[in-house]
Amino acid sequence: MSSTTASLTGASPIGANPADAYHEDVVRAFVIATIFWGVAAFAAGVYIALQLAFPALNLGLEWTSFGRLRPLHTSAAIFAFGGNALLGSSFYVVQRTCRASLFGGAAPAWFVFFGYQFFIVLAALGYMLGITQSKEYAEPEWYVDLWLTLVWVVYLVIFVGTLIKREEPHIYVANWFYLAFIITVAMLHIVNNLAIPVSPFSTKSYSLFSGVQDALTQWWYGHNAVGFFLTAGFLGMMYYFIPKQAKRPVYSYRLSIVHFWSLIFLYIWAGPHHLHYTSLPDWASTLGMVFSVMLWMPSWGGMINGLMTLSGAWDKLRTDPGLRFSVTAVAFYGMATFEGPVMSIRQVNALSHYTDWTIGHVHSGALGWNAFITFGMLYYLVPALWKRERLYSIRLVSWHFWTATIGILLYITSMWVSGIMQGLMWRAYDQLGFLQYSFVETVQAMHPFYIIRALGGLCFLTGALIMVYNLWRTARGDVRDEAPYGGTRGASAPSTAAA
Repeated sequence: MSSTTASLTGASPIGANPADAYHEDVVRAFVIATIFWGVAAFAAGVYIALQLAFPALNLGLEWTSFGRLRPLHTSAAIFAFGGNALLGSSFYVVQRTCRASLFGGAAPAWFVFFGYQFFIVLAALGYMLGITQSKEYAEPEWYVDLWLTLVWVVYLVIFVGTLIKREEPHIYVANWFYLAFIITVAMLHIVNNLAIPVSPFSTKSYSLFSGVQDALTQWWYGHNAVGFFLTAGFLGMMYYFIPKQAKRPVYSYRLSIVHFWSLIFLYIWAGPHHLHYTSLPDWASTLGMVFSVMLWMPSWGGMINGLMTLSGAWDKLRTDPGLRFSVTAVAFYGMATFEGPVMSIRQVNALSHYTDWTIGHVHSGALGWNAFITFGMLYYLVPALWKRERLYSIRLVSWHFWTATIGILLYITSMWVSGIMQGLMWRAYDQLGFLQYSFVETVQAMHPFYIIRALGGLCFLTGALIMVYNLWRTARGDVRDEAPYGGTRGASAPSTAAA
C-alpha cells in the first residue's frame, strides 16, 4: 500500500532524460476535445428535446429531423464527450501511477487522438446523411467501424505497453478499470459489428446475425457499452481523481478489488433484460434480469468506497467545488445502479419499457454520473496541465454545479413522471375492454413534461458554458479576485494544481 499511496499522491519525476518526461501535450488535446464535444452534445440534446415539444423545429428537412439528430446527440455525448474524457484521463493516470511515459512515445498517442476525432466526424456525417446500420449505440457503418478498430488497437498497445514498462511495481486499481474498459469495448465492438458490405465501394452492409440472434448480440453490446464504456472506464477516473482531490487514500483498497472483479464478471451477462416480452426465450431474459439485480451489490460497493474516501475530508466540499462534482457523481452512480436493476425486473419492465422512464434513467446516469465525474476531472486537470496555481474562479465552479444540478433534477423528475404516466395510460382499459386512451392522447399528456425536460437540458448546457469560460480563463493564467469559501477577499484559494 505504501508504494500505491506514493504513486497516487506524488506524481514524482521519472528520470533526468527529457525523453522520459510525461507526455502531457496529447492529454491537453484530449481535454480540449472533451470540452468541445461536450458542449456540442449538450446543445444537440437541448435542440432535439425542443423538437419533441415543438415538432416544427424539425424544419421539414431530413437532415435536421429527430431521427437523424437523436443518434448524433447520443454518440456525441457517449463517444465524443465521454470517449475523449476516458482516453485523455487514462493517458494521464497511467503515466503517473506507473511513473513511466507513454509506451511508444508521443507519435502513437497523437495518432490515437487524431484518429479518434476522425472517427467522430465520420460517424456524425453518417448520422446526418442517413448512412447507419440502425443499431443502438453502434450506428456507424462498416468502414467507420474498421477505422475505429485500428485506432482502438493502437490505444490498447499504448496502455498495456505503459503498464509493462512501469517503474512502480504495483498496478493501481484505476488502471484495472481502464484496462477492462479498453479490452471489453474492443470485444463488444468487433462482435456486434460483424457485417458483410454490399460491395467494397458501398456504404451499406448487412449484419452477420439475423432475427433474435441479432437482437441478443446487439443488447449484449448495448448494455455492456453502458457497463464498460460508461461505468468501468469512469470508475477508473473516480478511483484516481477523488483521492487526488480529497488528498486522501482510497477508503478500502481491498473493497476496490472486490468491486472490480464482481462488476466485471456480473455485468457481461446482464444485456438480455432489454429483451423482455420479445421472441427471445424467457430463460435468457430471466438470466439477464438475475444478473442485473446481482449487479446492485458491487455497484453500491464502489459507491461506498468512493464516498468513504472522503472520511476525514468532508470539509473540502466547502472549499473545493470541483470535488463536489465528483462526489455528487458517485451519489448519482449509486442511484442509477439501483434504479437499473429495479427496471430490469420483468414486472417493472412491463410498465417502464418504451416509456420516458427509461429516458430519465439513462440521463440520471449520463448527466449525473458520467458528466459530473468528468467535470470534476476537468476542474482538476486544467490547472494541473496548464501549470496554474488555481482555477480562474472558484465561485463560477459553484454556479456551474448548482445550475447543472437543477437541470438534472428538472430533467429526470419530468421524465419519471412522464414515463410512469405513459405506461399507465398505455395499459388502461375501459369497462368494455377497449384501450381507454389513444396514442395521440398520451402524446398530448407528455407535452408539458417535454418542455420541462428541455428547460432542464438548457440549464445543464448553461452550466457547461460557464465551465468553458472558467477553464479558458484558467488556461490563460487569469485569476479572479474573489473571496474563497470560508475566507476573506484577497486570501488565496486552495490550489488545484497537481503536485
